[in-house]
Amino acid sequence: MTRKLSIPLDDEPNELVKRYEQFLEGRGPGYFDVEELETIVDFYLHKGKTKESSTALELGFRLHPGNNSLLIKRAKIYLIADEVEKATRLLESVNDTGNYELILLKVEAFVKSTKLTKALSLSQELLDNESDDIDNISLDLAYIFISRLHFEFALIFLKEGDAFNNKNIDLLFELAFCHEQMLEFSKAIETYNRIINIDAYASEAWFNLGQIYFSMQDFQNAIDAYDFVLTINPDDVLTSLQKAHAHFQLSQYDEALEAYNEYDKVAFDPFQSNLFIGECYEKMERFDEAILYYEKSLRLKPDNYDALTGIGICLLEKEMYVESLNYIRQALLLQADAADAWVYLAEGLTGIDDLDNALNAYLKSISLEPDQPDTLMAIANIYMDRNEHKTALEYYSSAYSLDNTLEYIDFLMAVAFYKLGDLASAKFHINKAFALSNDAKSLFLELCSDADMEALID
Repeated sequence: MTRKLSIPLDDEPNELVKRYEQFLEGRGPGYFDVEELETIVDFYLHKGKTKESSTALELGFRLHPGNNSLLIKRAKIYLIADEVEKATRLLESVNDTGNYELILLKVEAFVKSTKLTKALSLSQELLDNESDDIDNISLDLAYIFISRLHFEFALIFLKEGDAFNNKNIDLLFELAFCHEQMLEFSKAIETYNRIINIDAYASEAWFNLGQIYFSMQDFQNAIDAYDFVLTINPDDVLTSLQKAHAHFQLSQYDEALEAYNEYDKVAFDPFQSNLFIGECYEKMERFDEAILYYEKSLRLKPDNYDALTGIGICLLEKEMYVESLNYIRQALLLQADAADAWVYLAEGLTGIDDLDNALNAYLKSISLEPDQPDTLMAIANIYMDRNEHKTALEYYSSAYSLDNTLEYIDFLMAVAFYKLGDLASAKFHINKAFALSNDAKSLFLELCSDADMEALID
């Protein structure tokens, strides 16, 4: 699931960093106190420049040999590089029991070395010794556990911080996120609503709320949440796209098409937007327009499975079977293990009466994805046309076990059972079919002209 958090960060070098870089170039004084060096190191760490951070530390140790604060920064760099043993040894050598960063790094080292009991104990000890700022301390601890995907432990501290201050929005975001990761969607929804109650303009909360509803297939609530995001920020491209997807899932194709066209105006990837518009037109059965947009996608990415199959499907619907087969075969060259493409190939081959190869294509699809009731039924139908009733019945039965509501399934199974002389089973299924359709009796007689319908129909 896509997750957005708005965390303002200052990535630009301040005057201190500029002065340090001028020193490296030989254009400035070379003395920096410990606090200044810590700031410089943290700046580079924030930007992911561990090499530059290490260089600043080396200068620090030349100016301030054995300084505890700088040793702690070195341990931090070791942890970033997953050199946990080096970090642990260094942290244990630092004699500064009241140093907050030292304790946090020890917790992180324990977590990274899977010494979770020690990590939890030290974390709780830190909280127990504090009376103020419990929420932010809890948040810092939670970040450590979240970074190693220990969401259940992160929740322990987030809940403790929340009990201390129930209006810390940063903490609530992480609380909601952990609930999400643990698939506790109702709790995540509740938490995002708490954020919104504090700040109705928290667009990230609205977006994440929409994403949860989307994952739960509650598409209307997802749309409502996305609308709030777009009210706050009308130019939010990702939200516009997600809203379009939600309309599509609700079969609201006019609304989806409108949203996709809006997305197309600002899309970073026109191939993608053309593909979405093509899919929308396909669902609306406006096949010529769908083909037009699928072709636009292909011009941007000639070897794209989705665009090729999209055109193939549209041509199938237009009963242009030969043309359709050309595109579907191209798609299969790209994804030979795509079960749905083998079905499309089979349907195209059926359209040109090449039933032997159609059967082989259906069988290939089933070998890739065995639990396809419609495909199993299609295979059975071909065997029925061949008067191979026993084999047909095997496939009908497999389809029936997966979905006994398939159209005509009871009728066809009744015919197969009758042809094989199993009148009791034929009677069971023809009565089910008759209950669903008054035409079942006459159709059955067309295929089984010698049948005694009075004996079969209850």
